[in-house]
Amino acid sequence: MSEAGIDAPEGDDQPRSRQLSLPWRVVLIVWTVLSMALCFNQQFTLRFFIDLTLLDTEYYWALVGILLPLAFIIYPAKRGLHADRVPFYDVALFLLTTGITVALVATARRSALEGWEYSAHMVAPGWVVAAAVMMWLLALEALRRAGGFVLFAIMAVFSAFPLFSGMMPPPLTSPSVELLETASYHIFSRESVLGIPMRAFAELVIGFLVFGTALQYTGAGAFFINFAFALCGHLRGGAAKVAIFSSGLLGSMSGSVISNVLTTGTMTIPAMKRTGFRPATAGAIEACASTGAVLAPPVMGATAFIMAEFLNIPYATVALAAAVPALLFYFALFMQIDCIAGREAMKGLPREELPKLGDVFREGWYFIFVIILLVVLLLVMKRENWAPWMATALLLVLNQTFSKHRWGWADLVKFLEGNGRVFVELIAVLGGIGLLVGAFSLTGLTGTLTNGLLYMAGNDPLLLLLMGALTSFFLGMGMTITACYIFLAVLLAPSLIKVGLDPIAVHLFIMYWGMVSFITPPVALAAFAASSVAKASPMQTGLQAMKIGAIIYFVPFFFVMNPSLVLQGEMLDFIGHFATALIGVSVVCGGLQGYLAGVGDLRRSGLLEWPLRAALVVGGLMFAAPGGGLMPLSPVEMTTAATILTLPALLIAWSMARRRPI
Repeated sequence: MSEAGIDAPEGDDQPRSRQLSLPWRVVLIVWTVLSMALCFNQQFTLRFFIDLTLLDTEYYWALVGILLPLAFIIYPAKRGLHADRVPFYDVALFLLTTGITVALVATARRSALEGWEYSAHMVAPGWVVAAAVMMWLLALEALRRAGGFVLFAIMAVFSAFPLFSGMMPPPLTSPSVELLETASYHIFSRESVLGIPMRAFAELVIGFLVFGTALQYTGAGAFFINFAFALCGHLRGGAAKVAIFSSGLLGSMSGSVISNVLTTGTMTIPAMKRTGFRPATAGAIEACASTGAVLAPPVMGATAFIMAEFLNIPYATVALAAAVPALLFYFALFMQIDCIAGREAMKGLPREELPKLGDVFREGWYFIFVIILLVVLLLVMKRENWAPWMATALLLVLNQTFSKHRWGWADLVKFLEGNGRVFVELIAVLGGIGLLVGAFSLTGLTGTLTNGLLYMAGNDPLLLLLMGALTSFFLGMGMTITACYIFLAVLLAPSLIKVGLDPIAVHLFIMYWGMVSFITPPVALAAFAASSVAKASPMQTGLQAMKIGAIIYFVPFFFVMNPSLVLQGEMLDFIGHFATALIGVSVVCGGLQGYLAGVGDLRRSGLLEWPLRAALVVGGLMFAAPGGGLMPLSPVEMTTAATILTLPALLIAWSMARRRPI
């Protein structure tokens, strides 16, 4: 599983990475420190304290040169093969990759001066072109080891697409490019290996990975869980509501779905089962809460930073736009749980078993200050590059000063080694994915495909959105969310933007639908991971996750049809749409679960139960869907129609729930 927010699909039970011997662990730790120092130097413009400033390409290749060779040390050629030792051929690949990247750093200024991205095969020394071809192959092999065979196969084919693009039928046809010219573009341009994914990693992602790992190793998980238990553990269905808050808080910082399930789920799932939730339902709630965390600010995982690079906007703008959809999703989870707990007459956990809020704050108050600093730097001061480093520094100082769990040398080693493994995995995956972007940039195919998709859809935005949702879902089954997002950001997003949809809403739409596969069978990685903790049927857990997290399938359509829900537009429009969305989500949850607070148990409606529930679901969706934009009805007309449908259903359900049993 991934710990870096990309959560690659897993193919078998063999370990993906090696247990390193002491010398290689030392190398990993030292190289990790070097990569952090290099990034810190670049972000704070320290110039190595000797007035030396690196070009961007020098910096990127230096970072690749430190981390990418370690992919051949950490990941064996085949899962389970040489799991406890590094064979000679992997050492050779490590040295070869290191040597080539050192050469690329050394020639970066000459490359920029002479335009090697287009002319290296004509003007550069022969060994440089040979090195470019080798680097292309090494990047693909590192991707195969870190990201899996499916991702490797897709990127290998698309990275080689310029070689045979002239033989493809329309609309895929474009002039073919020779092998050496293609290799030169992949390696020497800023559009391929050093493209948007790698730039996002080097400029932003690496700092937030350090911050997320620091949170993990300073006990933030226990603090967030205890805080959630103290706050709402006593409410009906309290253990499940704890799962929402704790998984949402921790996951939004770590940006990883699967590791979040396996971290917080070990505490929340048993508590849910003890208070009356069925095992499959408990696992489903945890899976949904962890999946939503990657869509919630302030951190959101690697994909959101890449989105900011694609859109060429500050990350703070992406985080703010994502806040309202994430809030709607978590509100829907809360209401679903409240409806389940009310229907089954569940109680909360006994107060004497819960931690006291005062004690929780006394032990972990400094986490609150760290998060406040992070949010201020991100959203107020707009210092995205500085924010994670300064928040991490404050966290470590406060932890060493006030915490009972101060780090020793062993903790520092674990922290550095954990960061190093995450860095290596991400740089291998993002470098390989960048080859796809480079191939389409070199051939100019993006514009051709945009026109082709528009022609196929008849310029119909709704049809394009449906095509995009289905494509995102199916790609999300076999690819990491980051790879899925980048693939569709290159191929599909331009078409949706060209028909007039808001760019931020479009990119968030793609990200949301790429995440859907985490809780949707047959893949449902988050649900299946939670089922192992809950000791429940994986498929039942997945089906329950679909039901409990149902709003995730609709929210992307809501905000892309009318972008006021991603804070694009007038404030009055947003206030109206958000208010009706909250009402609609509440009604939908009542219809799905057959119980609504203030109305009662819809199961007492006899033969009218299912018609009433259907009316509530449809009417609730009409409340939640903002009128205007692509919608055929105005906001007032949509709300009026929703009221006409739901109000009679609510009144009938209320009166039926209060009938005396015959």
